[in-house]
Amino acid sequence: MASLFKRIFHRKKENIGQDVDVKEKIKTAPLPGDQFQPKITGFKKVEPAQLMVASAQSAGSKRDKNEDSLFTFALTLGNITSSLPLGVFIVADGMGGHLHGEIASNIATRTSSSYILKKFLPVLSDSTTILEDPIQEIIRSAIKEAQLEITRTAPGSGTTLTAALVMGDKATLAHVGDSRAYSILKDGQLTQLTRDHSLVHRLEELGQISPEEAANHPQRNVLYRALGQGEYLEPDVFTVPFPNPGCLLLCSDGLWGVVPQDEIVEIITREDNIQIAVQKLVARADDLGGPDNISAILVQLLN
Repeated sequence: MASLFKRIFHRKKENIGQDVDVKEKIKTAPLPGDQFQPKITGFKKVEPAQLMVASAQSAGSKRDKNEDSLFTFALTLGNITSSLPLGVFIVADGMGGHLHGEIASNIATRTSSSYILKKFLPVLSDSTTILEDPIQEIIRSAIKEAQLEITRTAPGSGTTLTAALVMGDKATLAHVGDSRAYSILKDGQLTQLTRDHSLVHRLEELGQISPEEAANHPQRNVLYRALGQGEYLEPDVFTVPFPNPGCLLLCSDGLWGVVPQDEIVEIITREDNIQIAVQKLVARADDLGGPDNISAILVQLLN
């Protein structure tokens, strides 16, 4: 898919200001956030409705390489009859205890995103084309296609995958493993949308351990469901309203397992610029020790 979107830009150096006093010291500074991303909260309505997306990653402080992969794609179709924002967002966390975790996460993001876009792009480019399959079935099939490709190309490897297909004001999610999707409203209300497929979380669900015990359990990273592990895979697939006003957050456990939820909410809700917010989330995880790879995607719906 990368080859479809890659463009190479060449910048031409120009000589300017031949009569400028070279002794004069010129100070430069980055643009402030309110210039980099204009504030839109003062507008009553944004037309056409559209998605804003920001992402950030870090290998963390304790890892030599980043085995996470992420994917973001957003477009807007606006005309006299409709206003349709469409987005595909994926976070995959390669399992460090398995062979080639970084390969598995890369395959998972590329294969699943490619499958989804191949279904949707013909419909968007030709108004006479009809989307034949239900949206939930498309994203479920995309995950299963990724599972087949991983087991064929990198047997023995494994990865989590949390994907969101946003269409209009709905988000359809597919989830395997312990990466997470959160709904975070502007008023600070946070809801975990996905359910961790970990042994420790299952024990917590059964009431055998407390949330405090789960947070510090020595086997908290052991998963019972992941891509590349086993022949049969059934992802969790469901549709929810897009958090509006607010954000959709997709992240690996390098973020949610390190930064407390109240800090995640505070960082996101106090920033008007979601790119600054997502960078601060990842930086905070690093500041708190960065024991694992960190990946995060923030998506905002403007309408």
